Amino acid sequence: MGIDPKTHIGAVNLRVSDLSRAEMFYTQVLGMKVLARPAGSLELGVPDGLVLVRVREVPGAKPRPRQSTGLYHFAVLMPDRAALGRSFKHLMKSAYPMTGAADHLVSEALYLDDPDKNGIELYRDRPREEWTFDGSQVRMANEQVDLDSLFSDAGDAPFGGLSPGTTMGHMHLHVRDLEEAEKFYCGVLGFDVMLRWRPSALFISAGGYHHHIGLNTWAGVGAPPPPADSAGLDWFEILVPSVDPVAKALRSAGVEVDVVQGGARFKDPSGNGIVALSVGN
Repeated sequence: MGIDPKTHIGAVNLRVSDLSRAEMFYTQVLGMKVLARPAGSLELGVPDGLVLVRVREVPGAKPRPRQSTGLYHFAVLMPDRAALGRSFKHLMKSAYPMTGAADHLVSEALYLDDPDKNGIELYRDRPREEWTFDGSQVRMANEQVDLDSLFSDAGDAPFGGLSPGTTMGHMHLHVRDLEEAEKFYCGVLGFDVMLRWRPSALFISAGGYHHHIGLNTWAGVGAPPPPADSAGLDWFEILVPSVDPVAKALRSAGVEVDVVQGGARFKDPSGNGIVALSVGN
């Protein structure tokens, strides 16, 4: 049975080495708002109250080792190209370094790292009717973004932070084995394969989206989980209409599941933390 087509990605929960430094980056550079301040952590998001990122301080934490599983990037989805352009213009004015930009055909994306080397994608989707397919697989690529037109589309309004309607679009993870990851995410959780980027990446989704989760072995086949006290991914949220079918499928596959308020906490075979949460219909 496939996962519910209304499934989407919720907040990402990160470990950072310095809470004050993280707050400065996520508010002043990315333009998020502080929505809550639990002890030793922050909840950050957009003005309509949607939490996108939670950061938890682990003083002195080192970045995730390059040859380990964990976060490749989390991807913040802008409501339109103008909103992405405003973020781009703000990054240029703030002189914060970007790590890249790409036109993926289904979307346009900007890339950067937070101060703890947690990867971030800022992107906007093209309309679904503009996506093209090779059989059942969506066509994606790494082409150049027209940055001049992106800058122009931002308009003249001053940057006021992330726009209402901004959401968490997808997650991209380092895993130790791609076949193992596919069996877990597709065979157990029920996501659909949208693109096999042979030989080292896989893009999967619910409801025909280009991808809710990207999986890759770019950290090395057989890569171990990062140290628990390093900066990086604690867990990310998968939001489903009902968590019960997810928890049942996991337990049937022998996966250890912990009950949390409104959901279930578990790990994929590579040690990446996930919380499935019921959000109703």
